[in-house]
Amino acid sequence: MMTVNEVSKLAGVSIRTLQYYDSIGLLKPAEYTESGYRLYDDATMENLQQILLFRELEFPLKEIKEIVSRPDFDKKKALEQQIELLTMKKEHLENLIAFARGIQNGGNNIMDFTAFDTSKLEEYTRKAKEQWGDSKAFAEYEKKSSARSKDDEKKLWKDFMNLFGKCGTIKDSDPKSAEAQALVKEIQNFITKNFYECTNEILAGLGKMYSAGGEFTTNIDNVGGTGTAKFVSRAIEEYVK
Repeated sequence: MMTVNEVSKLAGVSIRTLQYYDSIGLLKPAEYTESGYRLYDDATMENLQQILLFRELEFPLKEIKEIVSRPDFDKKKALEQQIELLTMKKEHLENLIAFARGIQNGGNNIMDFTAFDTSKLEEYTRKAKEQWGDSKAFAEYEKKSSARSKDDEKKLWKDFMNLFGKCGTIKDSDPKSAEAQALVKEIQNFITKNFYECTNEILAGLGKMYSAGGEFTTNIDNVGGTGTAKFVSRAIEEYVK
């Protein structure tokens, strides 16, 4: 058994963070002493490793808790996907470093933005979350989508993107502001009404994708101005806390 202080030093996680993980039911100690001190065994430490890997991939705590608490959660399969995602993230960072050095040395084409393309990582993340998450959302989306005509779809997506245009008008404000949070709520309600039930967990995942680069970020920034996607992502992050 290890004390919370020993775990903190070994894992590089603050005692306060471990206490918080306990309070929200994300990582419960193996047991408590009579004095109320937390004790961690090997199984608990293994769970902490899983949590920290998800955190490195920028998954929200609420989403991590939902994933690891599922009865069918497969640690081995999750680890394989985490390794794949981390490898893609590493390759993406290496490409960015090489790209930046190319600019520094005056050798890069100023119109070359391929290093910022994260579409492959986004697609893999989406598939991973689809497997970990509730597939009913995707079934609901297909059902609602099949009932609409092409013109209906075009109008729907236009209305949806208009919401991000509204976000663009306040993108320089505080993401925690009442106006920003009201727009996030409007986005969540729109998704629930027209696509699938947008829980806070699903919304958190969408927020990450919105600011991850690639097509999502480009489309949002096109209607709201540069920086809108990141602003929406930060506002969503505050909303789902």
